[in-house]
Amino acid sequence: MRRSIFLILVFAFGFSYAQQKSFVEENKQIRTTEKENFEKVNQYFDVDYPGDPQIDITYYKLNLFIDYNNPFISGEVNIDCEISDSSASTNFIFLDLQNPLTIDSVLLSGTPIIFTHSDGKINITLDRTYSTGEKINLLIKYYGTPGSSGFGSFEYSTHNSVPTIYTLSEPYGASDWFPCKDTPADKADSSDVWVTIDTSLTPVSNGRLMDVINNFDGTHTYKWKNSYPIAHYLISLAITNFFLYEQTFNYDTYSMPVTHYVYPESFTPTVQAVLDKTTDMLEIYSDRFGIYPFINEKYGHAEFGWGGGMEHQTITSVGGYSDLLVAHELAHQWYGDMITCKDWHHIWLNEGFATYLEGIYLEAVNGTTGYKNYMNGEMSNAKNAHGSIWVEDITNIGEIFNGARSYSKGATVLHMLRGVVGDSIFFKIMKDYADDPLLKYDVAVTEDFQRVAEDVSGVDLDYFFQEWIYGENYPHYTVTWSSEKKSGSTYFVHLNVEQQVNSDPAFFTMPIKIKVATVEGDTTLTIFNDQQVQQFDLTVQGEVGGLTFDPDNFILKSLTIVTDVENQIPAFNYFLGQNYPNPFNPTTKIKYTIPSIPFSITKGLGVSLIVYDVLGNEVVTLVNEEQQPGTYEVEFTVGQTISLSSGVYFYQLHAGSFVSTKKMILMQ
Repeated sequence: MRRSIFLILVFAFGFSYAQQKSFVEENKQIRTTEKENFEKVNQYFDVDYPGDPQIDITYYKLNLFIDYNNPFISGEVNIDCEISDSSASTNFIFLDLQNPLTIDSVLLSGTPIIFTHSDGKINITLDRTYSTGEKINLLIKYYGTPGSSGFGSFEYSTHNSVPTIYTLSEPYGASDWFPCKDTPADKADSSDVWVTIDTSLTPVSNGRLMDVINNFDGTHTYKWKNSYPIAHYLISLAITNFFLYEQTFNYDTYSMPVTHYVYPESFTPTVQAVLDKTTDMLEIYSDRFGIYPFINEKYGHAEFGWGGGMEHQTITSVGGYSDLLVAHELAHQWYGDMITCKDWHHIWLNEGFATYLEGIYLEAVNGTTGYKNYMNGEMSNAKNAHGSIWVEDITNIGEIFNGARSYSKGATVLHMLRGVVGDSIFFKIMKDYADDPLLKYDVAVTEDFQRVAEDVSGVDLDYFFQEWIYGENYPHYTVTWSSEKKSGSTYFVHLNVEQQVNSDPAFFTMPIKIKVATVEGDTTLTIFNDQQVQQFDLTVQGEVGGLTFDPDNFILKSLTIVTDVENQIPAFNYFLGQNYPNPFNPTTKIKYTIPSIPFSITKGLGVSLIVYDVLGNEVVTLVNEEQQPGTYEVEFTVGQTISLSSGVYFYQLHAGSFVSTKKMILMQ
């Protein structure tokens, strides 16, 4: 999810029923015989998660009549399930359905059975005691006005005076409009959605359109079939007088329809230009992460009335059109839909991945600069995250979908992992994760991704995932360095890395690249920083002219660099540099130099660096302390603790009697 024609078609594919059955059985066998041996128990919190753990859902069929004039639905839902391996024999199960909906009857294999409906649950008494592995077929007939929890589970609206009806069930909204097992941990092996509605409106859902039936009473019935495993919250509806814009995605031997259901008044040349990029994105992601996961069905968009996008399987719902929105929701088809977070604690496996893949798309079309600029923005926003990426309070929807934490910091973790293992290994990790037989078309937790990352890289990454997923904040580095001639053209670089004390972890363990500029060229070395205060001695060839800490900006951090002048030619002049970049949004850096005279190096000098607005009002104090002679660099980010509008600002350095002021421009 990302916040911020009416034609009758039947799609024909070479995907037979026998193939579907074989695929489902194979997937089922993998899930039941192998995955249980690799799943790790969450060691941090025990969660009483929704959904009856005694049953494993294998199939949903929704057959609904929808009144487009009034918020009312009626129909029946057919559910196949079996008693799960983890349960004992039972004669009682439950499903989730919110109370505003009324149940007419519950049938077990066609026979009415006893049930109660209260507290959002359908409590079902079976006809006998069932043992592990036994299959159950339920048919629930119901009607009523659907609820609208969270982001809007089942909404009635209009566009251009035409009715529009749409669903958005993530995270807890599915039970607002159909009976289900309300947990992403239990995927159905397949699903059908049949919708009967007025002939002026087109109902769009997951998978392939198998049939359209004219009921000769002013209504028609659309029959959509999804043959892949699907999480309940990804089952969707979008209904209105859509205009259908079609493309075709050709990849290897596959040819797949790409179908865009757009409000007629929305289909402009600008919107078409954005939608036309979908096939390019499909190719970019397929090349890097494996072929589009639902290649035997379709991909596309259905416009709806919510101001963002939702990655409904094979048919993303969108409230607008932009390159990055399309890229984000498409990325979810791999990370979120094919592999779904097992519970909402691990939502970063959905949202962090899709956010990061926006950057991968930009890298493909705009090169390294496009990627770096994008990630700089995400890293800046990630600094606003509070608490761990692992979401502690999943009762709070705002906490689950916190933009700074689940999206930006989640994306930053992947960016940092890329820096740790290198490009080729990183992309193999991403592709192998998507193709892992224990996870593909199933669910995952962070430890599953960690397992794949360690298997591919051959590196123990426990420190990385523990501090970045289960820890909080980010490192604040103070780096001091000096150089010393050893002999001939060989020089030592003495490097001291100190981290500000953090809450959890106390400090961050990370490999860090150091680029040393010498008269003979640049040398990049890697140190492994695993102490609060740590010293390193590096050997380079040529007289040292400068040092860059984390030159590719792979680490989420704040950084102060001090050049230790005791063993350097002393600087005799104060200097306040122009901020860079300038103009900036949202982060810029300011460099200044404190000379070694006229004061003693052991005493230090009172230094302040203050930002003012154009009226002379103080905005923020960046530095206010005694400092030793040296060259310093300070990072200033808008949005961390202050909010500023676009415009001209001034920064002023006071050091003893020295005062210097420069102008900078913020462009939001």
